[in-house]
Amino acid sequence: MSYWKSLPFLPFLLILLLSQTACEKFSGDQTIPAYLSIDSIYLSTSYSLQGSASQSVTDAWVYVDDDFIGAFELPARFPVLKKGSHTVKILPGIKKNGIASTRINYEFYSEISKNEIFTPDSTTRMGVLKTTYTSSTGFTWMEDFDNISLSLDTTSRSTAYIQKTPSGSPLTFEGFHSGMVVLDTTRDFFECQTHNEFPIPYAPVFLEMNFNTTNVLTVGLILYSTTNIYSVPIINLNKTKNTWKKIYVDLTTSMNAYPNVFSYRLYMGTFLDKDSLQTTILFDNLKLVTRK
Repeated sequence: MSYWKSLPFLPFLLILLLSQTACEKFSGDQTIPAYLSIDSIYLSTSYSLQGSASQSVTDAWVYVDDDFIGAFELPARFPVLKKGSHTVKILPGIKKNGIASTRINYEFYSEISKNEIFTPDSTTRMGVLKTTYTSSTGFTWMEDFDNISLSLDTTSRSTAYIQKTPSGSPLTFEGFHSGMVVLDTTRDFFECQTHNEFPIPYAPVFLEMNFNTTNVLTVGLILYSTTNIYSVPIINLNKTKNTWKKIYVDLTTSMNAYPNVFSYRLYMGTFLDKDSLQTTILFDNLKLVTRK
C-alpha cells in the first residue's frame, strides 16, 4: 500500500472512466458489478493526548482484498468487480497544503478495515466511518489557546499581537478560546513563532490547523543550522470569507532543503492587506505531527 501513497492523485474523471470500462477487462463469469458507497469519514481523538478531532477528510482511497480500486471524493458510490465476502480497506485522504491537485492518503490517520458482502447490481453501504490517529503518530507541539499561557511568541518586529477570543465569543472555533490577531493601519504587521525550537526528525512533518481570516497569512519555518538561520515561507493562507477551514501543511521538503539543519521553529506573519483598514485573523488547534 505504501507504493500508492507516493503516487499523484488520479483525477476522479479518469477513475470514473476506468471504473465504467473495467467490466470489459476482467476474467471470470461476472458481468455485472456490485457497488460500494461511503458517506464520510470522521476523526476520533483522545483530546488530552492528541488534541482536537477537527478534520478535513475529503477522499477515500479504497482497496478490496489489497487490490487498489481507486481514490474517490466523498461522498462516493463506485463499482467493484467482486461478489461475496471481501475485506475492504480504506485510507482517509486529504488535500495536501489545501490544494485539490495534491490529494494524498494521510499517513497519520488509521486505515479503516471491514468485511463486506458484495452483490452484483446492488449497493453495499458503508455509511459514516471513523478513523483515529495511528499509534505511530507523534505530536511535537499543540496549541489550542485554552491554557493560561501561550506557546507562540510575537517577535520584536511585530506591531500586532495575539489575543484570545473572549469566552463565549462566536468567533471561537471550539473550546473556550481561539487565537486572534487584529490588524489595522496602526498595527499593520504581525509576526509570531513557536516559543521552543524542535529537532528535525527523520520523518515527515505536517502542520495541522484551523483558520478563519480576512487577511492573507503566511506560514513558514525558521531553520537553524550549524552556521546559518533560514527563514522559509511555505504557504500563504488566503481569505476564507468568514468560514473556518482546516489545512494540512507539508513541512517536510522545506525542512530538508538546507544543509546541516538540526532544528526549527514554526512562524506565521503578514502585513495588513492593501486597501484594508482593519482585518482579523483567527486560528485554532495548531499541531505539529510526525512519526514517533
